[in-house]
Amino acid sequence: MTEKLAWKVVWVTGASTGIGREVALQLAKSGVRVAASARDTDKLASLGPGIKPYPLDVTDRAATLKTIFDIERDLGPIDLAILAAGTYNPVDIDSFDAGQFEKMIATNYMGIVNCLDGLLKRMLPRRRGHVAWIASVVGYSGLPKAAAYGPSKAALINLAESLKPELDARGITVSVINPGFVETPMTAQNDFPMPFLMKVDEAARRTIAGLAKGRFEVAYPTRLVVILKIARLLPYRLFFWLIKSAVLK
Repeated sequence: MTEKLAWKVVWVTGASTGIGREVALQLAKSGVRVAASARDTDKLASLGPGIKPYPLDVTDRAATLKTIFDIERDLGPIDLAILAAGTYNPVDIDSFDAGQFEKMIATNYMGIVNCLDGLLKRMLPRRRGHVAWIASVVGYSGLPKAAAYGPSKAALINLAESLKPELDARGITVSVINPGFVETPMTAQNDFPMPFLMKVDEAARRTIAGLAKGRFEVAYPTRLVVILKIARLLPYRLFFWLIKSAVLK
């Protein structure tokens, strides 16, 4: 990143691995004061200078509220929150387990809601701030193996759409980040070909660039986004034929 970024303080959750970690590193390199949260304290500590670690499990609402208080006490008002904490496990119908679904909702969805609970209480009186969270292109429509992960990400897209009009009127910017396949420990679990697989540093760069422009949706890679958005408009007969042909080979 060579351009000057407008944010002074950015909070990144899920900063121990994947897109969250790379976003935190790139922001710090650009001179932004970064508060980084994740459950893994060792990985947080390894992020280096310019990044202050705040260990956190976002499923703990009380701890999340305290962390936001601590960040603003130490660094000042949070200008941008990038909520990247999440988990993923592919669903095998032969070992269907309700616990998988419960975990996805608790972390991927309620973890975001817990963060918003604390952030909006502080941003709304100031009438400024930017909240963004990582959903997924998988949230556009139901896909095989994503029966637990996909609905949690679809809920995040819906959440952003629901909150944006009212928060816009109160001076708060809302963004939803919808990545495709990115090389991370999360996608390393997949045992199928991942089209248009992207390097994590490029995903982070696109994320920051999109947020800097105030975009509501930051989605990439473009080709996969277009394909999936068109696919969800198809009649179900054609949609399921396409999924069986392309995914369930």
